[in-house]
Amino acid sequence: MRTLISIWIGSLLLCGAAETPRYCDGRPAAKYRLDALDQGVVLRHKDGPGQCDDFGARDIWVFQEGNTFYLHYDGAGPQGWLTCLATSKDLVHWEKKGPVLELGQPGEPDSASASYGVTFKAGKFWHMFYLGTPNVTPPPGRVPMFPYQTLKAKSRTPAGPWIKQKSVIPFRCQPGTFYSVTASPGCVLKHRGEYLLFFSGATDNPVKRTIGLVRTKNLDAAWTVDLQPVFSPEEQVENTSIYYEPKCRTWFLFTNHIGIDERGEYTDAVWVYWSKDLTHWDARKKAVVLDRKNCTWSKDCIGLPSVIKCQNRLAVLYDAPGGTSIDHLYRDVGLAWLNLPLVPPDQITHE
Repeated sequence: MRTLISIWIGSLLLCGAAETPRYCDGRPAAKYRLDALDQGVVLRHKDGPGQCDDFGARDIWVFQEGNTFYLHYDGAGPQGWLTCLATSKDLVHWEKKGPVLELGQPGEPDSASASYGVTFKAGKFWHMFYLGTPNVTPPPGRVPMFPYQTLKAKSRTPAGPWIKQKSVIPFRCQPGTFYSVTASPGCVLKHRGEYLLFFSGATDNPVKRTIGLVRTKNLDAAWTVDLQPVFSPEEQVENTSIYYEPKCRTWFLFTNHIGIDERGEYTDAVWVYWSKDLTHWDARKKAVVLDRKNCTWSKDCIGLPSVIKCQNRLAVLYDAPGGTSIDHLYRDVGLAWLNLPLVPPDQITHE
């Protein structure tokens, strides 16, 4: 293994080039590491209101209003997976509030799951882009299945109530594209006079996953999908959370990587890509942030990330099943930290 070339004493943060792992099917791997310091589990499943998360707490989105942090997470409960809310003052101690979305009516695109609620504030309103599907696995798990669509809700406060905007379909899965069976929500930013949403796109048979980009000037209207994905589907990544580092004028896109071994495919790491240009990315500029090497409690499976600045550090929240499990169910929410400012690993001088 090449020597890690930088140690940040304050958080034991390691960054630099590392031995590149290999996957049995040859899918790309990250050459660099930007190791987060893992604090461990901060929100456990099974004690939510109305048994809303008895079967798991996962797929998180963290945001802030004033001095309160808000956490949307998928509560896997007896009705299915629903966007649930928890609040905190410090990102460590959370108070669960229960579901903020309900299942749609039979025949509606969110009739079996209304989950992964990504938020964005514009003016006086909070906008939520959430994942809807009419298909799930049998109970008790009720794991969402293809197709995954992006749907919308709106609120005047970060805590809700959220009103579904059934007439607004931001974008849909399209046959023959890189998002034929998945067009699920992701991070929303306003950039140069338009709104950008970095969504998860996927095909079926075989399943190839990547990040796509959609644009609009009206959050309550349809979005235009860029014809080409942000990364090649060979990258096998999904879900997005983006941070801008002003010190180096660089965007950092955090995402979930899907690995593979003899057990099949599962999310095995949090990756980060970096770019000076928000709309153009180089797939070679990526690093592992969290995986079995530095996660303290889940040694194989690491779920999707959501990042937020907290004083002089960047918090990385994620979900995982713990131990060597790769199960979709019975997950908890963990917290890891990166010191700020972030520095792209490829810009550090190697000795």
